[in-house]
Amino acid sequence: MSGNFTDSGGPAPGSSSGSPGPELPGEQSRPDEASRVEAELSALRMHLIPGVGPRIRGLLLGRFGSADAVFQADRASLMALPGIGAQLADSITDPRFAELARIERLNCREQNVSLVLAGDPDYSRLLSEIPDPPAVLYRRGTWETADALAVALVGSRQCSQYGRRIARRLARGLATAGITVVSGLARGIDTQAHEGTLEAGGRTIAVCATGLASIYPPENADLAARICESGAMVTESPLGQKPVRGLFPQRNRIISGLCHGVVIVDASRKSGALHTARHAMEQGREVFAVPGQIDSLSCEGCHDLIRDGVTLIRGVEDILDGLGPLIEPAKDRTGREVHTPRELSLTDQERTILETVTTEPCTIDRVVQMTGLETSRVLTTLTVLEMKRLVRRVPGGQVVRCS
Repeated sequence: MSGNFTDSGGPAPGSSSGSPGPELPGEQSRPDEASRVEAELSALRMHLIPGVGPRIRGLLLGRFGSADAVFQADRASLMALPGIGAQLADSITDPRFAELARIERLNCREQNVSLVLAGDPDYSRLLSEIPDPPAVLYRRGTWETADALAVALVGSRQCSQYGRRIARRLARGLATAGITVVSGLARGIDTQAHEGTLEAGGRTIAVCATGLASIYPPENADLAARICESGAMVTESPLGQKPVRGLFPQRNRIISGLCHGVVIVDASRKSGALHTARHAMEQGREVFAVPGQIDSLSCEGCHDLIRDGVTLIRGVEDILDGLGPLIEPAKDRTGREVHTPRELSLTDQERTILETVTTEPCTIDRVVQMTGLETSRVLTTLTVLEMKRLVRRVPGGQVVRCS
């Protein structure tokens, strides 16, 4: 991937030295950090080479086993792989990129940006499952376990007043339910999604097309700072990467990849949000669309999606209900296990009773005993939970949790 770098002190192209070079200030590492430093430098070096995207990276690692082995390979061995010509082979063996990686890593440390590598424990499990996950993510802010319960909220930059209002309301509702809201920091619907989440005291993640040293659009710099205080900004672009048209559709696969579902608000037929919807469908994510005025050009993309079978939503309950069971339980912000996002809308009493019911049959008398609640309250609440498809009754006056 190409990009602009924030330090102009790198060696000139064609430099013949492949050694790490003299230590830059702040570059010293303790022995227990040495392997991590080397992993970051190797990943960054490959990441910064123009022409090495997810497919080529996969070919290289599949053939040579590790990034270090790739850089030690000769030109002929590299060119034997499909898609690698003379120019790309020269770039892979060019020691200039080792120095650029070292400078990039130092700049990240100075600008409070952490590097998250594919395979790291805190790399999103959902994102790792998409066909082309980023090898390196730049992150400013914090990532919490509960951020695995995420929904994307995206739409047009030239949105209507109706779209702004609905996006903000949905974001507040999702945040209140405990869902992390993901969007792209763009003008219009994205901005409303982030603002609405912050208003509700929730967590939001901004996925940027540019580098984190080059906030775009510039008027959202203050919003970006507030997002980092209660969430994170992430990108696969190098620190100094400026806006380039092709980066935005490419970024959209990360937005959908981080989430269980994607909500489209106020999107015209030319809206980039439709790219996010297509990525979501390819990744097996749920896609939802908000209906608008039938004669509004800014809603035509949403109406097309609904016509083609995407779930129409009227509010947060429709989103939580449409997400369905999780592949594996996730932790909410209180540390409790969540098996389906519908659980996030439960009252304290409903949650207390649900937690006593397992996938093994349990008598209602046992539920009453474990909760200490009146039998009438337990029976009423179990009926509500059954209507929400969270529990079901089985013969013998017993209940089980829906799988």
